[in-house]
Amino acid sequence: MYAIVMCGGKQLKVAQGEQVSVELLTGDVGSTIVLDQVLLVGNGDNISVGAPLLSGAKVNAEVVSHGKGKKVIIFKKRRRQNSRRKNGHRQPNTVIKITGISL
Repeated sequence: MYAIVMCGGKQLKVAQGEQVSVELLTGDVGSTIVLDQVLLVGNGDNISVGAPLLSGAKVNAEVVSHGKGKKVIIFKKRRRQNSRRKNGHRQPNTVIKITGISL
């Protein structure tokens, strides 16, 4: 069984038992969260599609860890002016483990 959920402004395809990295969520490590913005649930040949969301469908997940993503380098340069600026950014994220999908 799999589902497509909205989390952090992105659509993710999740299945039970897998770990997914999403945008930073509030919640302590080990706590349970419920993702209720479910767009699609599929189980073999049975596919339920929402318009845009499925009412009553929920995905339960457990917070595994909080961390940061890969560093993105921002480099700006103006030619012939000896002017340059280098900056870095690491987006905070949360790793969650999908514990259940209910329709």
